[in-house]
Amino acid sequence: MNTALDTLRRDFGGDIIEPGAPEYEPASRSVLASGSPAFVLRPRSTGDVRAAVRFAAGAGLELSVRGGGHAFAGFGTNDGGVVIDLGLLASVEVTDKERHLVRIGGGATWGQVADALAPHGLAISSGDTRSVGVGGLTLSGGIGWKVRKYGLALDNVVAAEVVTAAGEVVPVSAQENPELFWAIRGGGGNLGVVTSFVFAAHPTTDVFYGRIAFPASQAGAVLQGWARYLRTAPEELTSIVSFANPFAGGPEAPVEIQVAFDGDDPGLAARAIDPIRRLGTVIDDDVAPRPYADTLVEGATPPPGIRLVIRSGFVGEQAVPEALRILAEAGASQGSPFIAVRSLGGAVSRVAADATAYAHRAAELMVVTTTLGPAPVVEAARPALDALWARLAPHVDGAYANFLASATQEDVAAVYPAPTYERLAAVKRHYDPGNLFAGNHNVRPR
Repeated sequence: MNTALDTLRRDFGGDIIEPGAPEYEPASRSVLASGSPAFVLRPRSTGDVRAAVRFAAGAGLELSVRGGGHAFAGFGTNDGGVVIDLGLLASVEVTDKERHLVRIGGGATWGQVADALAPHGLAISSGDTRSVGVGGLTLSGGIGWKVRKYGLALDNVVAAEVVTAAGEVVPVSAQENPELFWAIRGGGGNLGVVTSFVFAAHPTTDVFYGRIAFPASQAGAVLQGWARYLRTAPEELTSIVSFANPFAGGPEAPVEIQVAFDGDDPGLAARAIDPIRRLGTVIDDDVAPRPYADTLVEGATPPPGIRLVIRSGFVGEQAVPEALRILAEAGASQGSPFIAVRSLGGAVSRVAADATAYAHRAAELMVVTTTLGPAPVVEAARPALDALWARLAPHVDGAYANFLASATQEDVAAVYPAPTYERLAAVKRHYDPGNLFAGNHNVRPR
């Protein structure tokens, strides 16, 4: 350990934060998890990342890699190990104005990206939260307000730089190390530390964004009508329907449909959004044009002692009516989790299932349930939550890694269908045979 630490202090040009340092307490935790790592390392360069990876491997310490730190399963910290915090690697640079190519540091957040690209009139299909990290979101998917028109965040990655478990810097693209390029687009943090991405951005305008609310009593009809409409709606329209919000009345909470129309033409926006307004009795409607960057919300940090359980699953076209019927029924019951259903399809579905390590291309919808509160409240709610997912089981398939609060073998099997897992395991064996990068929905070397 001392030899490895001496080498780290010689080769590492970033910040080395150890227990007892004034900045240790905030540095030791991620947004959703607390930890007590032996070292928090904040690299300032790719060379620093190499030194940090080699230190963790040489010292035999558990390794966590933190981008934005929002992983629901708490991957951004650990106890007694090493945390590589990429927050200082946050540059955003337009490198090719004609092709709209943007190089982004692995520790940038989507809010930083949106703000940097807005003056150029550019955007990247990303998530919907400003403080979420580019790396964590992209490596496992990236579902946000432009997903039906421009696909997942990872679908817009054209190249990246990866530091492997051996501390080597490997460029990846469709031409260079293509199998590793395939693997990082959906394989999470299993393959190494991505120190930078090159994305293909697109020109953007203001978008029409907001919420349309309906009475809770109309949930069943609104849900079914919403799903039927989204099946043929313009791909410029992406939408999320949510209900049973415990902070707005639980079973009595309004059904809220968030919409984002990717364009600034009022006539086209109205034609795309008005069919949703006709699904029921509108009790609130704040849809209005706004800059795309303003659709990204600030991420909330739960108070100490608050636990969060989030689960997800995908729904194919044939299963949509029954899955939504079950969800509407559950949402009307006391003790229901907060339920959200996201529209997919469009550009996502036009990518072959084996083209990237994100394989859930045929899904029409994604279901997400959220339960939060002090530990006793969460435990008391667990039987009803498990019962709901047991009812949904015949009608859902897989899971979205970015919306899972656990990382069991069952979760990993849901995230990665068997053919995807086997291919990832082969790549893993080549680049990380010792499974140094295990702080994730872990694929073990084959």
